[in-house]
Amino acid sequence: MTKSGLFQFLHDTGVIPVACVEDAANAVPLAEAVLAGGIGVLEITFRTEAAGEAIRQIRAECPQMLVGAGTVLHPQTAEKAVQAGAAFIVSAGLNPETVSWCTARDIPVLPGVCTPSEIEQGLALGLDTFKFFPAEAAGGAAMLKSLSGPFPGVRFLATGGIRAENIAQYARCRNVLAAAGSWMVSGELQAKGRWDEITRLCAEALLAVQGLEFAHLGINNGTPGEAEQLARIFEAFGMRANPGPLSIFMNREIELMNRPFYGSKGHIGFRCTDPARTAKYLEKYGFTVNPESIQYDADGSVRLCYFQEETAGFAIHLVK
Repeated sequence: MTKSGLFQFLHDTGVIPVACVEDAANAVPLAEAVLAGGIGVLEITFRTEAAGEAIRQIRAECPQMLVGAGTVLHPQTAEKAVQAGAAFIVSAGLNPETVSWCTARDIPVLPGVCTPSEIEQGLALGLDTFKFFPAEAAGGAAMLKSLSGPFPGVRFLATGGIRAENIAQYARCRNVLAAAGSWMVSGELQAKGRWDEITRLCAEALLAVQGLEFAHLGINNGTPGEAEQLARIFEAFGMRANPGPLSIFMNREIELMNRPFYGSKGHIGFRCTDPARTAKYLEKYGFTVNPESIQYDADGSVRLCYFQEETAGFAIHLVK
């Protein structure tokens, strides 16, 4: 997998479990549990002697799992990780020697940064993607949004204090590649062999990173006049009409289309952190994007899209 392909995969997944493996015998059951939860990437931290063997066993028994090595503090550790089968390297801080060792061998590396000075140092080493650590302690999503101004081309893997409850805050940041955390694959769960619970937590995290919430209900009309007539009915219920070129929004919850649009009856809109990522997530449920419906933001990211399939006569619609 190329570096760009790997980063695209991390983005499409959105969440990376970070595991500290004490016993290499738990490595394969752990990987299988994570895969069962719908996540195809796992970071194994080099905080134990079992890390290298854990990576080696996962790569041998679960080749579909993309494995990265974390807490890589020295070039020597990076070499051990790559020899074991790690596809990418993650470190807590920015060690120029480790970065140089990886870049010389075209190995994706995400060194830890949390200040503009560290980012500038990484840029000077030829990098544009970093680990933002410790995310919560360093200012969280607000700090990442602030960094997007002076560093518009830089992306981050956010980690440190992230859980299912706050992961969507990070996923909404345009400069966040993905978010990572250990709560899904804790040492306690591994030690107790609670693989079903790890699967459940991974599935929960994968849903949480989408940030899905109901946006609005769209109702198709034959003409602008029909839409205006329907708007007057909703106004009787205290809703405020907000006319636009294609539709009339009643407050923000109902959209009255001026003409037949996607869906035989209308559409149901859902907000999400990233429509492109969520569209991939929903593929397993049988949804396919209508390519003619995709609209893009100025930065080239998907702003909204519709699915080809209808539900009870309504098209499903994702919007950032």
